[in-house]
Formats: sequence, C-alpha cells, structure tokens
Amino acid sequence: MSNRIRAEFEPAYLRLERTGELEERVVELSAIYRSCCLCPRQCGVDRTSGEVGVCSSTSQAIVSSAHPHFGEERPLVGRGGSGTIFFSHCNLLCAFCQNWEISHRGDGFPVSDEMIGRLMTGLQTAGCHNINLVTPTHVLPNIIGGLRFAIRGGLRLPLVYNCSGYERVEIIKLLDGIVDIYMPDFKYTDGAMADKYSGGARDYPERTAAAIEEMHRQVGDLVVDENGIALRGLLIRHLVLPGNIAGTDQFVQFVATRLSRSTYVNIMAQYRPEYEALRHPELSRRNTGTEYRQALCWAREAGLIRLDQR
Repeated sequence: MSNRIRAEFEPAYLRLERTGELEERVVELSAIYRSCCLCPRQCGVDRTSGEVGVCSSTSQAIVSSAHPHFGEERPLVGRGGSGTIFFSHCNLLCAFCQNWEISHRGDGFPVSDEMIGRLMTGLQTAGCHNINLVTPTHVLPNIIGGLRFAIRGGLRLPLVYNCSGYERVEIIKLLDGIVDIYMPDFKYTDGAMADKYSGGARDYPERTAAAIEEMHRQVGDLVVDENGIALRGLLIRHLVLPGNIAGTDQFVQFVATRLSRSTYVNIMAQYRPEYEALRHPELSRRNTGTEYRQALCWAREAGLIRLDQR
C-alpha cells in the first residue's frame, strides 16, 4: 500500500459514529466495569461501585496531563506535536517504570467523559497531528465515551492507542474501526522476566504477541501522508534492557516472521534505572553502547527495514 494517501483522509471512528455502532461499543465497554476484564489481569471487581483491582482504578478516569508532545516518534510529532493525554494508573506496573508517579502512584485529576472529549478537541485546536492516548487500557470505556463528545465537537484527528502491549484480544477487537494507529510496547519475550519485573504478568509475551497480531490485522503497516505524518497503521516500541532481559533478539524475529518486515519499530535506548529498579542488580545500570548496537544489529539481520531514526 502506498504511503501517500488522499488529502481527504477521514479517521475510522467517524464512520462508526454515523452508523450508530460507536455508541453500541461504548455501552458494551462500559458494562465491563461491573466485573472488570478489560485487561489480562481480569480482576473481576465492580469498578462502578468503587472497587479496584490491580490498576487501582474505579470507573472514573484520572488524567495526569494533556499537551502537545514533541518527544514521540517522528511520524507522530511532525511540526505540531502529538496530542498526548496521559491517563493515570496502569494494568502492568513495571518495577522500572520511568513514569511511576503517574502509573503507580496515580498522580492526576479525575475527569468526566465529556472533559476527555474537550481535551481531545483542545489538542486539535492547538495544532496537534493526532490524539495520543497514553496508558489507555484500564479506562477504555471513559475514553471511547469521551471520543463521542469530541466527535460532536469536530474532532477529525487520527486516534493513537499507546499501550504496554498487555492486552486482551477480545478487547482489541472492540476497537476495530475506532483506533487508527496502534502503538504498543513489546517489553519481554520471556514470561519469567515479565513475572519478575511486571507484577506477576507471566503471560505477557503470548498475550502481547496475540494482541499485536490483531492490531496489525486491523490497521496494517504504518501509512503516512505526503509530509511523513502518520495516519493509520502499527508502530511498535521495544525498550532495550541490560543483559538482553527484554529478549530483543526474539522480539525482532517475531516482527519479521509473524507481522511484516515493513513494520515500523522503535528500538529504544533510553532505559535508566527508575522506581524500584535498584532493587534488582541486573536492572541497576543503563545499557552499554555495545548492547544497543547489538540490538540494532539483530533487527537488521532479521530483515526489519523500518526502524525509527532519531
């Protein structure tokens, strides 16, 4: 598929809104709060009554910040920035989280669905190229409810689903036709590592692989406009960890063999010991230059041809 598309691009969610299906998805997602199974944790708590599970969230979303972000991948940033909305709390809870004040401690302010919609349209007015939903999984009903308010306010930007990768395929299927750009992490290829460093999420590798395959089925490889700005498709982030704890060599083989060698991949070098990382000697240092160069070498040997360049 050509990376140049028509100037009259329309985000997928507008079609669902016109048919009434978007409203049906909001109803279906909201019902899940009564016995929450939005993520693989499947805590089963009634969040509408104030009960909380692993993510420590009720049925009201909390937002840490919303602003144009210029530190994201180049196809998202352009000149106007990526319109990021950072949602507080998280369903994965990594020991080395670099945003632990938001994800673990839950810093932020409660918002209504209507306010989420206003944040979206405000970012569009600010000139952002997309709406980038950071850590959205545990508050999806609120987000999609807010999206309907934003549509009525004139939203026409691509929607970016920026997640940890720890997703249920069944929930990702409910986002088919809503999300334009998926941007999951793939943190580990070894379940023992996920179990140790991400709150007992031993099933992380298989859950994430299945979810990303479904994301790719829905939106395909990343498509950009004539200015190189992302409009639709998949973008995967992979953080290189010391001692190849993340299993980078296996990750790139997954992308090459089960997705596409043209998948847009950001192999990230910016790991630093944060939060509880110092409790784990193997995570208490940054990567060496040699380790990062080896990660890039594995990617090229696997045939990946679309690595983020920054």
